[in-house]
Amino acid sequence: MLAYPLLILNVLLVVLNTMFASVLICAIALVKMLLPSVRLKTAATCIADKVMWLWASLNLVILTVSNRVEWQIEGGEQLHKQGWYLIMSNHLSWTDIVVLCSVFKDRIPMPKFFLKQQLLYVPFIGMGCWALDMPFMRRYSREYLIRHPHKRGQDLATTRRSCEKFKHNPTTVVNYVEGTRFTSDKQQRSRSPYQHLLTPKSGGIAYTLAAMGEQFSNIIDVTLAYPDNSAKPFRDMLMGRMKRIVVQIEVLPVDEQVRGDYFNDKRYKRQFQRWLGSVWQAKDQRLAQIHAVRAEHDSTPQVQEPSVSVGK
Repeated sequence: MLAYPLLILNVLLVVLNTMFASVLICAIALVKMLLPSVRLKTAATCIADKVMWLWASLNLVILTVSNRVEWQIEGGEQLHKQGWYLIMSNHLSWTDIVVLCSVFKDRIPMPKFFLKQQLLYVPFIGMGCWALDMPFMRRYSREYLIRHPHKRGQDLATTRRSCEKFKHNPTTVVNYVEGTRFTSDKQQRSRSPYQHLLTPKSGGIAYTLAAMGEQFSNIIDVTLAYPDNSAKPFRDMLMGRMKRIVVQIEVLPVDEQVRGDYFNDKRYKRQFQRWLGSVWQAKDQRLAQIHAVRAEHDSTPQVQEPSVSVGK
């Protein structure tokens, strides 16, 4: 029964933290619009990023005080806060945003997420993300573009305009390559060839690389798993039931495999899709190993392991 009062308390704390951070970031954004020089605007962006860092840090405190979490973080030791990075990650839950910000807030520049257009209208969250210059994307289906050919290329133009704002500050851009949160039902309906993933959408990450490819220091491939809370990780986290969070980090080069004209060069497009498919296959194998360890973990008596600290 204690879990439900804790759920209410944590929801209230997360909402208040988000409201405070969003209002402060929006106020900074309004001041930024009035500043006369790029240098001053860049300084205002840095202050807004610091507020996001504080938001992430308070969320981490809420998570760790409420849950006895065992963090298992592997890789990423060579990352630094002065680089430009593209994170591509599997997507399981709203918990992913809290986890990514918690893990990377002291390793690399604060993550900026590519968001669906509809999230712009979510109270506080939408305005805060807009003030942080996070790109809001309106994806068009192939059928829609056939009926409205004049819309073709607008997503790329929107991405380029958004990414222009990232050139003056070291930035981390996050792309959820699957395009939506993973569920077993979605996996079956989409006939995904992967056991623990949906089929990756190559167009979204290609947009980002086309707009900012030359700036990125590296691509960071993140594999997330909540092996003991896979059904409802966000609810379980808020109820103090989160047991283990696995974050595996692979740092990939920005080389000829990911540089090219995805939209006009069919040969490169096929190569890029093969590259992304191989990355996703390796990720699926890692997730299978994580869940296999969990099955073994459940079947044998266990001794409590010390938690792994988050950050550097």
